[in-house]
Amino acid sequence: MQPYSPERRTALVLCGTGAHGAYHAGVLRALQEAGVKIDVMAGQGVGAGAAALAAIDGAARLWEPDGVWRSPRSPRGPRLYPWKWPLRVAAWLALVLAAACVAPLLFTPSARPVVIVWLPAAVAGTLVVVLLAGVAEARWRAPARRRVAGPSWWRIVGAPLDASSARALFLRTITQLIPGRRYADALADNLGQPGFRELMIVATDLDSRRDVLAVLLRDPYRRDVLAPRPDRERRSEVLDLTGIGRDQGLELLAAALTPPVVCDPHLVTFAPDSYWRGETHRLCDRPGAVSRLLEELAGAGVTQAIVVSAVPGPSSPHRLRALRLDPRQRLGEFLAAAEVAALRDAMEMARLRFDSVYLIRPTHNPVGPFDVAGAYDEASDRRQDLLEVMERAYEDAYRQFIEPVVGASGDQLAQVVPPDADIAAGPSASDTG
Repeated sequence: MQPYSPERRTALVLCGTGAHGAYHAGVLRALQEAGVKIDVMAGQGVGAGAAALAAIDGAARLWEPDGVWRSPRSPRGPRLYPWKWPLRVAAWLALVLAAACVAPLLFTPSARPVVIVWLPAAVAGTLVVVLLAGVAEARWRAPARRRVAGPSWWRIVGAPLDASSARALFLRTITQLIPGRRYADALADNLGQPGFRELMIVATDLDSRRDVLAVLLRDPYRRDVLAPRPDRERRSEVLDLTGIGRDQGLELLAAALTPPVVCDPHLVTFAPDSYWRGETHRLCDRPGAVSRLLEELAGAGVTQAIVVSAVPGPSSPHRLRALRLDPRQRLGEFLAAAEVAALRDAMEMARLRFDSVYLIRPTHNPVGPFDVAGAYDEASDRRQDLLEVMERAYEDAYRQFIEPVVGASGDQLAQVVPPDADIAAGPSASDTG
């Protein structure tokens, strides 16, 4: 591997899900303050949201006081991937009905026959009303519809978590930065200006069974990525945000922010003049998509890559911890394990494709993908929140990359900030780049 050089074409690759985006925020702040040159922002999962913001000089909106991960409106962290409201309402109603039925049985023995008669009807009626309301709400909110097979109540039960909050959070932040403008136009018009960077994000198309990338690159790298390849229909897997796919950039971002299986896939309607001729496909995230990003970045002329992951590496002996029973936490553990395995394979291949490749990751992180309110850390016997995740990411970026790699290369840092600096003191969005 060759030494780091700011003269090389460099990509920053962000991968992860949900709350792990707070780690991306800390690393981005450190790299920005140190003046590390980034040519291409690339992202998978929640990293796609951070990449899309950083590409338009908006990385500071991730960590500033009213930003994505520090909003004062939500002291317990941003509300990402909650249970769907019909399931929450059904759970609360079940508790209320259970309490209402138990009380007469305990204090009024004569009411027992009446309770036994109307209890099943009350429970069944409540669940029917909640499920019908959920189906109606799902149909009303969806921008496009796809025919489904099977009972309609699987629309609620089959995907218990709601990804619309996460999608709305990032899309709202982006539109605040470029009010009244199309994202692709704003980025293309300012490409080459300080703070604006090329972009590549990825999601998985469940209908075509392939990864789909949204790219906005400058020539000649744009032509290289879009060029025909043997046995590959590039028009079906690459959306050029300066061409036909210019209206699908934010749609693909929304799909990348949608975890698989546990959330309904995001429906994307392709342009009538695109390869898919106006079809509506189901898209979502894929934990192993980081390998596809690195493959495409190598084809886009990138020779130096910095990969960021909030998941620690493989565990050593005697590191077992208590099992977490919440289904969301179980899914989070699976996604984290899948990311570790995918990242290991991707880094092995990346060393063959790039002159230099670097990995920034924590040695320990108790916060899982869905722990937006923080998590209890058994190792330190205390609770950690997303602010601490950002602070640790800031320190990791300095300790693992900026000081040993950038500093050792002889490149003069634009501004060296001690690792223990207050993370809230970051520059505003207008100072990025």
